[in-house]
Amino acid sequence: MNRRRQAVISLSAAVISGILVYGVYLLQLRQIKLQETVEVVVPKQFIATGTQLGAEHLKIIPLPRAAVLPEMMTDMAEAIGLETSVPLGSGEPLLRWKVDKYRLLPGSGQSTFQIPREYVKSVSSGIRAGDEVTVYLSDETTASRKLYPDPIRVAGVKTAANLEIDNPKNPNVLSMANDDKEGMYASRRDANGTIDSINLNLTEAQWLTMDSACKGGTAKLIIAFQASSIKEDEQ
Repeated sequence: MNRRRQAVISLSAAVISGILVYGVYLLQLRQIKLQETVEVVVPKQFIATGTQLGAEHLKIIPLPRAAVLPEMMTDMAEAIGLETSVPLGSGEPLLRWKVDKYRLLPGSGQSTFQIPREYVKSVSSGIRAGDEVTVYLSDETTASRKLYPDPIRVAGVKTAANLEIDNPKNPNVLSMANDDKEGMYASRRDANGTIDSINLNLTEAQWLTMDSACKGGTAKLIIAFQASSIKEDEQ
């Protein structure tokens, strides 16, 4: 009876020892794998130009460390909210130059519309290309209201001489690309010229809503600068 018990104990000890050894081996293998690969951000599917990236568009995959380039994004949080400057293929590592925080091109489903002068009642003088604006409708026959619930991206603002309004010594778009809030503010203060025309990136439905509201002549647009264009991100 004692011999049988000892045999059972010895067998159990051997099994436990084997499991422990195998567990250590798996941990070592996993550690080696982590050391040899780097997680990078890739699109889940094809993404068109002008798409604002969200968590639903992206995933993380491991790549061999030797294949990882400095411009590849490794943090999904860094990519969320950015817009694609070029089409992205499914599963290809996301490179920083392919996305941008501030874009002048129309997004997916949008076109750039030059707003007819007769549609506009007033435009904030501080508006520059790349800003987000709030569009209101001032109507003589009905109560004034916000035309769109979401902010609209400005593609360009020009003078009567068809020149983009900016400060040549301190371009607003350059400051915007460098995330230089002070430079963007200074550019607005020092730029010369009066806004004569403004281009907005709108969907077809947004343009038709605007055109239907303004073409009768009784309603006009008030285009207001939105502070979120240059304010610090709130966490």
